Amino acid sequence: MVIDDRVDKCIRDTCIDIGKRYEIHFVEIGADKDHVHFLIQSVPSWSISRLVTVVKSITAKRIFEIMPELKKDLWGSSLWTSGYYASTVGKHGNENAISKYVKDQGRQNEYQQIHRDQLTLF
Repeated sequence: MVIDDRVDKCIRDTCIDIGKRYEIHFVEIGADKDHVHFLIQSVPSWSISRLVTVVKSITAKRIFEIMPELKKDLWGSSLWTSGYYASTVGKHGNENAISKYVKDQGRQNEYQQIHRDQLTLF
C-alpha cells in the first residue's frame, strides 16, 4: 500500500498550496488504498491535460522530497500512472453527481475524504 495517512496529508497540503499559486480549486480530494480522486474546479482556459500534468508533477515532486523512502517502496517507479479519467461539469452539470461518482469508485469502505471545500467563483 503506497497511499497511507502521511501520503494523504502531503497530497492534501500540496494541493492546497497548488490552489494558492494556480487557477485551480480543489473541491474534494479522496483516497483509496491505491489511488486518489480529485474534484477540481478551474478556469476554462486550462485544458484537462494541463491540470493533470500540474497536479501530478507537483505532488509527486513534493512527496518524494518529504518521503524519499517512498521511491524505494515503488522500486524506483513513478508515484502516478500515466493514465487518468476526467469528466467535466458545465453550467448545467451537477457537482453532487460527480462527487458521488468519485466516492463510488472506491472499494467498499476504503474511500477516505481527505479534503472538502465548496465550488467558488473565480
